[in-house]
Amino acid sequence: MKTRHIVQLLLLSAVWGISFLMIRIAASIFPPSWVGFLRASAGALLLWVVLLTSGYKLPPRRLFHWLFLVALFNNAIPFSFFAWGERTVPSSMAAVLNATTPIWTLLFSLAVSRTRASLNIITGVTTGFVGVALVVFSRPSTQVTTKEHGEMLFGILIISLGALGYAIATVIAKTKLNGLDPLGLATTQLSLAALMLTPVALIGPHPAMISTASVLSILVLGFAGSGIAYLLYYDLLAHISATQVTAVTYLLPVWGIFWGLVSHETVAPLAYAGVVVVIAGLVLMNRAARPAPKLVEACAD
Repeated sequence: MKTRHIVQLLLLSAVWGISFLMIRIAASIFPPSWVGFLRASAGALLLWVVLLTSGYKLPPRRLFHWLFLVALFNNAIPFSFFAWGERTVPSSMAAVLNATTPIWTLLFSLAVSRTRASLNIITGVTTGFVGVALVVFSRPSTQVTTKEHGEMLFGILIISLGALGYAIATVIAKTKLNGLDPLGLATTQLSLAALMLTPVALIGPHPAMISTASVLSILVLGFAGSGIAYLLYYDLLAHISATQVTAVTYLLPVWGIFWGLVSHETVAPLAYAGVVVVIAGLVLMNRAARPAPKLVEACAD
């Protein structure tokens, strides 16, 4: 892997990693539907500019129903649910919960393809969930009241549903939208998500006030986390293997903890162990999920 690609991977992981902190800041002012709407709109605006000036193509209209579902589960729901959950859940914990996405994706893929899971995959999935549990229960109960503890558990549930949405969208995209122009697909997703969330944002509660920090966090989420990040991601896929790109997944919990510390969030020592366990589970799953080499290749000297 070239130095340029390593730098891109680190930059991509840092941008996606800081997104959880930006969501928490934005959600302190904007209602969850507004966070999702503004984030999707800003990201779509940037990608439309790139698409129209670079000659990329939009997906065909006949795939609209699949595109709608991917936009719903990959953007509209997660963007709003993460903002909803992070009203009571620290951004560092949200980043670790997000790491369950590849676990759910693998499980859904196995269910769709009706493939039996190997022992390594089962071990990796179990290890990943154990790591998440360590992070979730790492905060001493004496630090929060019973009400706050219940609110946090509800927030964890909402964020987990957002991660499930990412997994469902990934399986749909792999099975129904494979081979499409990736930039055109991303542009369509964000545009449809913005349209879906427009009536929800207008009908629901409006922000009572707007701060500079909340606006800046939305801009970072939209233009960087959902715009530039997509461009980096697809450029990496064009030059290095998908397996190498998955290294971003391993780095996100680490960046989440880092940005959480920067913002003075309380991170218990057990949470660090949980992150290591989560990453170990992801690595084991990734190795187990790789296709076996063909006989011809294995026998070639």
